[in-house]
Amino acid sequence: MAPLMSLKSSEEVVVHPQEKQWVDSVMTTLTPEQRIGQLFMVAAYSNKNEHHIREIDTLVSRYGIGGVMFMQGGPKRQALLTNRFQAAARVPLLVAMDAEWGLDMRLDSSMHFARQMTLGAMNDDRYVYLMAREIALKMKRMGVNVSFSPVLDVNNNANNPVIGSRSFGESKEEVARRGIAYIRGLQDHGVMAVAKHFPGHGDTDTDSHLSLPVIPHTLQRLTDVELYPFKQSFDAGVMGVMVAHLYLPAVDSTRNLATTLSKPVVTGLLKEKMKYKGLVFTDALNMKGVSRYYKPGEVDLKALLAGNDVLLFSEDVPTAIDIITDAVKKGAITQDEIDQRVRKILHAKYWSGLNNYKPVKLENLQEEVDRPVSAVVQEQLFEHAVTVVQNKDNLLPFRNLDTLSIASVAVGASVNNVFQNTLGHYAPVNQFTIPDRFAPDSAFTNLIPKLKDNDVVIVSIHGMNLTPAKNFGIGTGTLAFIQYLRERTNKKVVVAMMGNAYGLKLVEGNDWLLCGYEDNPVSQSLVPQVLFGARSAKGKLPVSATKKYTAGTGLPTASLGRLKYGVPESVGMSSEVLQQIDNIATEAIAYAATPGCQVLVVKDGTVVFNKSYGYYTYDAAKPVTNQTIYDIASITKVAATLQAIMFLKDQGKISLDAKLSTYLPELKGTNKANLVMRDILAHQSGLRPGLPTWQKTIDKRKLKETFYASTQNDYYTNEVIPGVYSIKSMEDSLWAWTVKTPLRQKQKDGGYDYAYSDLGFYIMKRVAETMLNQPLDEFMDQNFYAPLGLSTLTYTPLIKHPREIIAPTEDDNYFRKNLIWGTVHDQGAAMMGGVGGHAGLFSNANDLAILMQMNMNNGNYGGHKYFNTDVVTLFAQQQFKDSRRGLGWDKPALDGNGPTSSMAPETTFGHTGFTGTGAWVDPENKLIYIFLSNRVYPDASNTKLVKYNIRTRIHDVVYKAMVPKT
Repeated sequence: MAPLMSLKSSEEVVVHPQEKQWVDSVMTTLTPEQRIGQLFMVAAYSNKNEHHIREIDTLVSRYGIGGVMFMQGGPKRQALLTNRFQAAARVPLLVAMDAEWGLDMRLDSSMHFARQMTLGAMNDDRYVYLMAREIALKMKRMGVNVSFSPVLDVNNNANNPVIGSRSFGESKEEVARRGIAYIRGLQDHGVMAVAKHFPGHGDTDTDSHLSLPVIPHTLQRLTDVELYPFKQSFDAGVMGVMVAHLYLPAVDSTRNLATTLSKPVVTGLLKEKMKYKGLVFTDALNMKGVSRYYKPGEVDLKALLAGNDVLLFSEDVPTAIDIITDAVKKGAITQDEIDQRVRKILHAKYWSGLNNYKPVKLENLQEEVDRPVSAVVQEQLFEHAVTVVQNKDNLLPFRNLDTLSIASVAVGASVNNVFQNTLGHYAPVNQFTIPDRFAPDSAFTNLIPKLKDNDVVIVSIHGMNLTPAKNFGIGTGTLAFIQYLRERTNKKVVVAMMGNAYGLKLVEGNDWLLCGYEDNPVSQSLVPQVLFGARSAKGKLPVSATKKYTAGTGLPTASLGRLKYGVPESVGMSSEVLQQIDNIATEAIAYAATPGCQVLVVKDGTVVFNKSYGYYTYDAAKPVTNQTIYDIASITKVAATLQAIMFLKDQGKISLDAKLSTYLPELKGTNKANLVMRDILAHQSGLRPGLPTWQKTIDKRKLKETFYASTQNDYYTNEVIPGVYSIKSMEDSLWAWTVKTPLRQKQKDGGYDYAYSDLGFYIMKRVAETMLNQPLDEFMDQNFYAPLGLSTLTYTPLIKHPREIIAPTEDDNYFRKNLIWGTVHDQGAAMMGGVGGHAGLFSNANDLAILMQMNMNNGNYGGHKYFNTDVVTLFAQQQFKDSRRGLGWDKPALDGNGPTSSMAPETTFGHTGFTGTGAWVDPENKLIYIFLSNRVYPDASNTKLVKYNIRTRIHDVVYKAMVPKT
């Protein structure tokens, strides 16, 4: 790419000798008529038929047009046409796009970044530059040289039907500063920026696509406000400017004459008074603001006579060339004036590298246009824009999740929308959707009784439009519903406006109000993250919606350190590498290692991968989703019992080197009395691996009536499975059998070697419940799960959740004689009603990850301290040199052949579960890996998950996805 020409309005254009030589050489090859052809840039569509394409071919080859502006289509199709048209061109074409918020403004299969109102809300201009850089790089990859952006209109009219969200806002300084950031982002990366819509389209209430808007202000007012951002951009070196179709009587009072066609405006004001030296583009000449007053060809000549350089969207190029040629002959315009403008166009082509034109490479085009880092920028834009407008008593972000009952009503959104799914990551939110934005009042009235038990109602407004006259697409039923909840109930009503900030005027007076500016998957994810304090609110209103909600309004909110949800590249991981997980998970399902699974990865406190695969069962009837709940088996040891034990240690209630009988006096006189707490937790106390107690309760493969009944009553209280209930004293029986078990053989040194044992966590549960004076499940729910907002991490899930969202486990034909679905797979835990110290917990991957993140943080999460000391670090340390184990926590194997990736550092801790689960925390790399499955369906003897090393291989991919720091 050639060096950037100096285009500052106070300086002369500096031209490199090689550039001048190229321009001169091209000029000598062009006839006067061909030079006129260079002035035209026509619209091209890659989604139209061959007839349209041949028309453009003709304009390029026969009439020598200077450029094309691509409209609707797709990236690959556009690249093909670019190559076709460039091959036919005598002089390489300037290729332009109108892509203010990204290629998806015009193309399918393309990324949407953000509208300029969203950019205007951000607290940092550098993200505008980064967005423009990404857009420029995509354009260059597709052979595009010119971007008709940014919009520098100061939007100081709330009723503007055409600019609105396309403007940075109502502050001329903000518009100028952000516009310059946008310009530099484009031009620093090889794409010519074209500022628009000169002299300022912001203070209008008419759409220039349909008629001619009037700007009634004096020249002094125009200079002070509308022209300010343009003057600043000229001084910053913007290479192009687009003239709007406006009526500006203060400068040219000729009746029905648009600024585009006005010599006093284009030449007098823009070129002479403001000394602009770059390329001047007309706005589209087919727009009604000009086309209704002049015939095709005539309008082109008038635009040229006014002083424009590039005639955009001409309706009839051949006729226009004839008319302009005739005007030259008649002296209405000189050939020198034509040549001067053609030279400007050729200089722009040289700057764009068209002097060394190369066709667009089609190989890997889509992949390279879809740069993963673009998603990081997209996320940053919306994160920095979210604006909290009202926040009574600092309710936001939500803090005490165990005391808040939250409902969500999403109006104008589909079921299973990103907004509500993200809310559900943080708390058990009661969710309702009203897909029709204009639903009748009855649709809202019917909801009110369903909200009676919720004290917070989040009303999110989706699917808004940009039309002020139509209330931005917000139905009267929605507004009446919000007003009713606010005035007739004691509920805290949080309104999330997922659209144009001017719409805030319709909900003025609400005590909790925030604006997400747009309604797309990214904004729908980020607004809930702000509500729950995973991210802080940083934005400020770029426009005044009301006298109360003026530009600059924005209340910062705290970050509580809850898990974020974002893209891998935002934390230095490769999304491309993480996609390899798909192959391994698919392999596991294809080889019947498990019917389905969930995989979740957290890096630096951000969930960067959360995906579900396969089905509940091999009949492929019900797909696994991220909401599916799994029996996590022995992860219960660390996710329940160990949390309670660490709590007691943190509180100074237990000593790790105390004898067991210190806390369980009933063990005095037994072989368990002198077992040391540390040894039990490290599986090095001599306890046997397990005890098949369930076998004691059956006779000839039938359940003994002594222990079980088919109906629940005061004597048979514990649900083993629906329809089977064990005696109330079952846990006492299991405890008695546990106490009586012999210990293993001691080693020669008098101690015990490592042997993994469930019995240790039967014992630890007893210790915890004795010291806490509370059942383990109640304690965990009250002190950990509910405050953390974990709705799926629970014992006995059928009490809280329908069976349909729980994956089944084994088809048990030896004990319970039934498919185990919604009750714990482990026999010992099932006999106790589902609450065991070693098994019994259920969860989805997300909730388990939250608990693991809290542990990585040594008890700090969501603005709450669950532990006051670094107790997790203490428990996660290796305890004995000949065993990998920490206290309760499992760790990487000493020989590298253990349950984790061999790349996991020694500080890693976690656990696996018999049902095919795993949870690993790497504090060194701030990494969490969760794998959940039901590999035991339909038969627990299925060992293919281990045979094919599925969990560990996925863990390997997670480490390979971490991009090395440079």
